[in-house]
Amino acid sequence: MNHGADQRWYLASMAKVPVALAVLRQVQDGRRTLDDELALEDGDRIDVGNIVWNDTGTRYSLRTLVERMLLESDNTAANMLIRTVTVQTLNDGTRQAMGTPNVTLTTFAQVRRDVYAEVHPKARDLDNRTLVRIASARNGPARVEAIRRAVDAKRTDLATTSMDEAYDRYYRRDLNTTTLIAYGAMLERLVRGQVLPDGPPRALLYKAMKHDIYTGYRLQAGLPRDHAFIHKTGTQHRRACHAGVLDPDDLQKALVIVACTADLDEQKQAGPVLESVGRAIRQVALGR
Repeated sequence: MNHGADQRWYLASMAKVPVALAVLRQVQDGRRTLDDELALEDGDRIDVGNIVWNDTGTRYSLRTLVERMLLESDNTAANMLIRTVTVQTLNDGTRQAMGTPNVTLTTFAQVRRDVYAEVHPKARDLDNRTLVRIASARNGPARVEAIRRAVDAKRTDLATTSMDEAYDRYYRRDLNTTTLIAYGAMLERLVRGQVLPDGPPRALLYKAMKHDIYTGYRLQAGLPRDHAFIHKTGTQHRRACHAGVLDPDDLQKALVIVACTADLDEQKQAGPVLESVGRAIRQVALGR
């Protein structure tokens, strides 16, 4: 089944699954171990998650960063991992895993810079601590004002005074986007062992993708509770996604599901819509 699956959708935190794959493939290949440690740098800091508030130089194992990135959707953890594997390696691996050259992922700090630069171009040069401070302002007029103050610009010099418009302009650039078909292909290759063979790295990935945790959230709220589901959500302004594989341990039963919404309130409206998608899949595909 598909509806709008061949159009491009903004991934938000669903991009963290390709990040995890890039890291864990290097572990699988013996270039790194899950116990290798990375030190937090100021350039890694960005809002969402708790690592951002820790001291520069605080060390974390790759295992911990993958878990924090996926289980808690920690953006600073994601930035640390991207810095380690490099953006180029991330994109090369993602394009291979998705089977398309038409995907470009960035760091999560770069997302903030690119969005805020739609308000004023000087935002591209803001340091990470300033980006975190701006994000503490409520999204809307207060966020625009925080950006204006950070770049020391006159209100008349702003390209837009609407965060809705700033995000819409950013989304049109097609960064951190792909089709649902391509994302689903990556998940299919994952469960088939084609992008990450069976072993400790894949076991960690499944665990961090909540294999044994029922969240009752979005798609999973409509799916049967007694079926394992590895999955990741993605949320940004007026965008919400949820993707995963039901019964990932059984190739005969495994079912890849990828769904996104646009132009709905990402917190209040998207959840019930995605739950209804999960419920429809339960009834049509599973007969329950």
